[in-house]
Amino acid sequence: MTLEEGRRVRLAQDLAIGEAFAGEPGAAVGFLSLGAGIEGTVERVDGQIPDSEEVREYQRLKALFEDYGHTMPDASRTRLEEQIAALAPQWAAHRERGARVTVRVRLDNGLVLDGAHQDVLTPL
Repeated sequence: MTLEEGRRVRLAQDLAIGEAFAGEPGAAVGFLSLGAGIEGTVERVDGQIPDSEEVREYQRLKALFEDYGHTMPDASRTRLEEQIAALAPQWAAHRERGARVTVRVRLDNGLVLDGAHQDVLTPL
């Protein structure tokens, strides 16, 4: 899913924001959350969320294999191939999902959700 500025989105899951305070300092009077289904408009696309550790490790091992695999002893090359194969599902999921971004969304109720991961939003 690609989120772009101006695109309408819906909150896909409940988001817990935090405790609400009133009166004397430190006195929590409730808990603020946003319920799934709230709609809004993307105001800004901020930046990419860093890749997971598994994805970075797959990329590192794959580059190592492609650059030096032909010079490795058989046992080392086999072990490297096994490590790459073990990380292949995470790599495939990453490629299917594409780059993940954070966005600023102005919700229809007036609240602004800034730095939201695209995973908690669905396009309309």
